[in-house]
Amino acid sequence: MSPGRLIAVVGPSGVGKDSVMRGIGEVMPNMHLVRRVITRAPDLGGEDYDTVSVPQFQDMAANGAFAIHWDAHGLFYGIPQTVRYRLNKGTDCLANFSRKALQTGADAFPNFSVLNIKAKPETLAMRLAARGRESEAEIARRLAKANEPLPDGLYVIHLCNDEPLENTVARAIALLQPARV
Repeated sequence: MSPGRLIAVVGPSGVGKDSVMRGIGEVMPNMHLVRRVITRAPDLGGEDYDTVSVPQFQDMAANGAFAIHWDAHGLFYGIPQTVRYRLNKGTDCLANFSRKALQTGADAFPNFSVLNIKAKPETLAMRLAARGRESEAEIARRLAKANEPLPDGLYVIHLCNDEPLENTVARAIALLQPARV
């Protein structure tokens, strides 16, 4: 049995990473959605995650609880070591990632790829405003960072999420599981 793929899902804030991941998980039940550990308050919407305090996170990181971890936007994020068990069993896993952690992820996982989700700036601005978590200044900063480049040398699958979610999910599935000839 070959190891599963760790598919790092990236894209700017508001692009719909969590919605696309949930949609893929509903259509592809054998695809495991990785539950991250985050130093974020609980129940803020978006993804399902485990919340911990900063000291708890630092203790977990020091004790090897994470396969990979990073900080972004004033928070700490961790991918639990348990993902390795699923990958070793041949299960493909989707994990919400940060662009700045991609090279570390590629170094940590032999079967690593990136699903890079994009959307038009006006789509991102509308979604960020609708979720109500950021000020106008924070939205402007996030939009300015929306097109930062990905590290070179990674296997990247590009996906646009400007259409209805079901269309984007169908395209994602086709890209992740291309038809066999």
